[in-house]
Amino acid sequence: MKFTHSHEWVHVENGIGTVGITDYAQKELGEVVYVELPRVGKHVRAGEEIAVLESTKAAADIYAPVSGEVMEINQKLGDFIHYVNASAEKEGWLCKIRLSNQSEIEQLLDAPSYAKLLQ
Repeated sequence: MKFTHSHEWVHVENGIGTVGITDYAQKELGEVVYVELPRVGKHVRAGEEIAVLESTKAAADIYAPVSGEVMEINQKLGDFIHYVNASAEKEGWLCKIRLSNQSEIEQLLDAPSYAKLLQ
């Protein structure tokens, strides 16, 4: 798993990156009550807004950690939005992106570097 400075994560398998927000981000946001996900087929660039999360405290823009095409969104969040808070780094994933530039992964933070960022 790799991380961004803006608290998104991506886990890449076979050229597909599963994207979500970090546990730290969900704690900062508070209880998420609404999520606006990207449309399947949308082409995104790393650093571009791909989703919006609204919580009882604030709204937050979520940015693509990698460039590519949105292949899937987490349909479960429509009925189980609490996954974003209860399991931000697993069941609460937001979308899957087919990477168009695999080298972008190297620019992201690994787990120790991300942990250092939070200190």
